[in-house]
Amino acid sequence: QAKFLSQDQINEFKECFSLYDKKQKGKIKGSELLAVMRCLGASPTPGEVQRHLQLHRIDRNAELDFSTFLTIMYRQMKQEEPEREILRALAMLDRDRRGEIPVPELRAKLTLLGEKLSEEEVDDLLKEAKVGPSGTIRYEEFVHLLCLPSVDY
Repeated sequence: QAKFLSQDQINEFKECFSLYDKKQKGKIKGSELLAVMRCLGASPTPGEVQRHLQLHRIDRNAELDFSTFLTIMYRQMKQEEPEREILRALAMLDRDRRGEIPVPELRAKLTLLGEKLSEEEVDDLLKEAKVGPSGTIRYEEFVHLLCLPSVDY
């Protein structure tokens, strides 16, 4: 699975993995997998972590190597795919299936539901969006913009 990850991702994963590799043997405990994955931005549930371990026949008290960890992280990342999840959620606001949603409705959802964003955070997000003359945004373009990797220079 490593061939599907960028070298930067692999380096970041290795750095975090090594922080939990207490004995410096290139292995972490199965019981620490959840913490390591979450440190790297993945959001697995305890049940998902247990399934990853079972798939590789690793007991919670056993250890896993970095190669196995990369495979697990890759599977988890593919499973989560934030762009697809966000698109699915926004499509529910598009009752007419036109590919666009009213900005006030999007703002209300982002500030009132789930992990609520502040008005300022929504303003920052909407700066990137192309708001049409009718006060709507094409949400596929918007989500694609949101999910682009951040520029790091």
